[in-house]
Amino acid sequence: MLFLAALMIGMVMEPATAQPSLARSSSQVQDRVVKIYGAGGVGGLDAYQSGFIVSPAGHVATAWSSVLDVDPIVILGDGRRFESKIVGFEPALELAVLKLDGSDLPYFEVPSGADAPVARWGDPVLAVSNLFNIATGNEPASVLQGRIAARSKLDARRGTFQTSYRGEVWLLDLVANNPGAAGGALVDLDGNLVGMLGKELRDRKTGVWLNYAIPADVLRAPIGDIIAGRKTVSPVDEDPMLSRDKSHNSETLGFKLIPDVLETTPVYVDTIAANGPASRADVRPDDLVLLVNGRRVAHQRAFREQLRRIDRRDNVTLTIQRENEILELAIRP
Repeated sequence: MLFLAALMIGMVMEPATAQPSLARSSSQVQDRVVKIYGAGGVGGLDAYQSGFIVSPAGHVATAWSSVLDVDPIVILGDGRRFESKIVGFEPALELAVLKLDGSDLPYFEVPSGADAPVARWGDPVLAVSNLFNIATGNEPASVLQGRIAARSKLDARRGTFQTSYRGEVWLLDLVANNPGAAGGALVDLDGNLVGMLGKELRDRKTGVWLNYAIPADVLRAPIGDIIAGRKTVSPVDEDPMLSRDKSHNSETLGFKLIPDVLETTPVYVDTIAANGPASRADVRPDDLVLLVNGRRVAHQRAFREQLRRIDRRDNVTLTIQRENEILELAIRP
């Protein structure tokens, strides 16, 4: 009911002359917002979120989350259903880019700093997402209307919010960050992309929920690099598998992982060998390994396979998540 109230209040506050623009913008952007279904459904984790199309060939920007622990299903606004692959992600921005097999799709232009819409305090905006998994099949994404409250740096480093993102955000005067809304689009009344809705964040001290979006100008460069193939998290097929006595494994790096008991057991560090390579690189127990030499490792099987492609005489760079921080650590044998 909160999101309905926010929508009703926003619509009442707007002058009547703004309604045609609102309806037109809503229809245009709903076609560019998608529903994403993946991992979750247990332990209070949602198995769905939102995304928005950023190329006519089917690239989709969304929030990096546990939903993407498997290759997700993407449903377009017209109800078409696609399997997708994760082609890139930027942990520090909590951004992921998916690719589905589409063509001539409606999409958002992700603006550069110079081309980005000039948004200011008090400007009206629309938050478009599949909040609460309301939309299924060809049902349109939900639209909330509100205003920009401020642009400010997220106070995450002090542990106020549980997030690895450290940059600037749009703070919103509307209840936008609901379950399923992460990865949705924030647009102005002309339908221009203003930002990407973030994951649910709650202030540890006050218990207040934060409503925010990551600005589009912050996302443009990494999205562009991923679409252009300049940055990818998929293993390169040309990298051969080496024999086990010539390749790396967790023991050659000087640590052990938690027991691999699930098909998608995450790559959490369990113990560190004293004075070993990992110890010297400051790898610690409970670190979560996200990337190996820039390649995504969603589970321990992928981690082992990626290490099999690296000569044990070579250095290994791990991108890890430690509580709310994203760190890059170089391990030297």
